[in-house]
Order: sequence, then C-alpha cells, then structure tokens
Amino acid sequence: MFTVMIAKEARRRLRAMPNNVERTIISKIEQLAADPFAANNNVTALKGSAGFRLRVGDWRVLYVLDLEAETVTIAAILPRGVAYR
Repeated sequence: MFTVMIAKEARRRLRAMPNNVERTIISKIEQLAADPFAANNNVTALKGSAGFRLRVGDWRVLYVLDLEAETVTIAAILPRGVAYR
C-alpha cells in the first residue's frame, strides 16, 4: 500500500466540500493508494506533465506517483472545468 500525502491547498478544498462528496473522494484516494495500477481506478496520465489524474464524478484529483518511495502526492483537487487549465 502506498502512502498518501495531500498538499495543503488540496486538503483545504477537500474540507470545504459537502460531506458526501468528501467521503467519496477520500474513498477513491484510498483505493488508489491500495493499488495505483488497478484498471478500475479511472486514472489517466497527464500529457506534458509527470502527473496523473483521478476522476471522481465532476471532480479531478491531480497527483504524482513516486514508485521508489511508494507515495502518492495529491497536488490538487479541482472541479472538472478548472482542472486542465
């Protein structure tokens, strides 16, 4: 299982969400940490960047995966329309 580290801004955005959305995103992040290469995670590599995105409904979780340290660093949690700008 990978260790999850969440950036300060992403943590703030997560806390500001409604409880049901927050729980859903946390659940998906836990599934990602358990097996980042599972086919059912709905993950896509970002073009032009070393990061990945996890799709959770209308939200996008942008993260970087470090295989050597076995960490998933959540860089941002953004609404779909803003995530790719």
